[in-house]
Amino acid sequence: MGTSPVFLICLCLLSSICYVSVSADEHNHKYNDREEVVLWMNTVGPYHNRQETYAYFSLPFCSGAKSSISHYHETLSEALQGVELEFSGYEMEFKTDVQRTVICMVKLTEENVKAFKYAVMNEYWYQMYIDGLPIWGKVGERDENDGKYYIHTHKKFDIGYNGQQIVDITLTTEMREELKTDAKIKFSYEVNWKPSKIEFKNRFDKYLDPNFFQHRIHWFSIFNSFMMVIFLVGLVSMILMRTLRKDYARYSKDEEVDDMERDLGDEYGWKQVHGDVFRSPPHALLFSALVGAGYQLISVVFCVIMFAIVGELYTERGSMLSTAIFVYAATSPINGYFGGSLYARLGGRLWIRQMLASAFTVPVAVCGTAFFINFIAIGYHASRAIPFGTMVAVTCICLFVILPLTLVGTVVGRNLDGQPDFPCRVNAVPRPIPEKKWYMEPFIIVLLGGVLPFGSIFIEMYFIFTSFWAYKIYYVYGFMLLVFTILTVVTVCVTIVCTYFLLNAEDYRWQWTSFMAAGSTSIYVYAYSFYYFFFKTKMFGLFQTAFYFGYMALFSGALGIICGTVGYVGTNFFVRKIYSNVKID
Repeated sequence: MGTSPVFLICLCLLSSICYVSVSADEHNHKYNDREEVVLWMNTVGPYHNRQETYAYFSLPFCSGAKSSISHYHETLSEALQGVELEFSGYEMEFKTDVQRTVICMVKLTEENVKAFKYAVMNEYWYQMYIDGLPIWGKVGERDENDGKYYIHTHKKFDIGYNGQQIVDITLTTEMREELKTDAKIKFSYEVNWKPSKIEFKNRFDKYLDPNFFQHRIHWFSIFNSFMMVIFLVGLVSMILMRTLRKDYARYSKDEEVDDMERDLGDEYGWKQVHGDVFRSPPHALLFSALVGAGYQLISVVFCVIMFAIVGELYTERGSMLSTAIFVYAATSPINGYFGGSLYARLGGRLWIRQMLASAFTVPVAVCGTAFFINFIAIGYHASRAIPFGTMVAVTCICLFVILPLTLVGTVVGRNLDGQPDFPCRVNAVPRPIPEKKWYMEPFIIVLLGGVLPFGSIFIEMYFIFTSFWAYKIYYVYGFMLLVFTILTVVTVCVTIVCTYFLLNAEDYRWQWTSFMAAGSTSIYVYAYSFYYFFFKTKMFGLFQTAFYFGYMALFSGALGIICGTVGYVGTNFFVRKIYSNVKID
């Protein structure tokens, strides 16, 4: 009872995470005439290093005279993404034009000139928000003729409205001034309101790029992957059914001979390991924790994709991350149930340790990587630095929401589905594993197992990478759902084939092999991220490099856990099926 207030606080905090999907900073997006409209200054940073961002006022810009606003809130997801909105001080009112107005005059010192020149040389752009709509502008430019550096000092806002709602914003930067010491520069702005026929639900369409995401290559890749699935499923079904039929016939024939003839005969194949095939794998605690985490991640990916399709989460700032955090916390019982029940069936006794490992494997990896990158961001004074309060909030969610829900799922799973129900009994003494060809070793099978699954998704990886590391907004979540389904089917088929070959070589170490053969897809995805970094981007610097490869490692690791779980679950069903149909002496 002593921790219940803390638990309630964390639940309230967690519920506030998804608040952004219901209400934005500007509440219901409706304004009355002459009502306050807020211009938020967000970040500034190099164009080619999208994730390397700094506070807008880290450059010697100046703010307007207005010092207070009537409404503002920041969500947890915005803090995690480095979205630190600062009030511009510009006076704006709904449907009220503002003629050219001087904000302030700045006398450039030598330090100011150096800061602005550095920003111009590195092609710095700044980002702002009005009513949740992003706006981008270039800090300045270098004249190729005279080699001098100039800064844009005037911002012209053309805002379209439909009824009481803002539906379109266009920013034009004008009036460039040369950067030189002791120069006096006037910063100004103007606002023009214009009626528009754009509907509010379509106001985000101008930021999307149909020519890129709905290109014929994208459609062709989907079609190609779909045909691969049909071919692979048919091939696997035909080969396995034909091969298994021969195996069953051979084993039935062997059962008709007497014991002496059987001993003198040449018995081989997967039936010989029936007494060891359901033996508990080494490191069963870690194995069950990864499988439980995989079930949870699969649930999260499916739910977030469906929410994105139905609710168009990309239109609200931070809503995608908010939804992912909320769904991940809410699906913690799934993790506990499947991980805990599997560990119990494998004969594990340290169920509390297993539950802790299952609950914290993914959060510790994510938080560890994020906090490491956070130290680099702090050193760079970047806006990506996560505030200490946000770290505490994330820790509270892990301790007081995710952990209790995982515990509930573990207890339920152990009691409802924790009894061993293997079709074959396990021998007391493990059977020696015979020598086999080098290409039948588990290590080789693991490396080869991820090739086809990666081949079915690598085109989609390009679009996903581009949306995150370049200035593209990913919105074709129907494609993502289809590719996720294709990846699942291909992974199951490939893993079943790999496991059949392994068992036929009388090697019963199929649990870890099936998991890692499917999970090796992540190795190829991470290798592809190196190619993308060096040949498809112009990123540079320690911060951006650490940010890129750190989070790509997390992405690849999560994908590996998902694929590994899918591969193991499909293979487990296959193994149970073939051994339940054979008479075991």
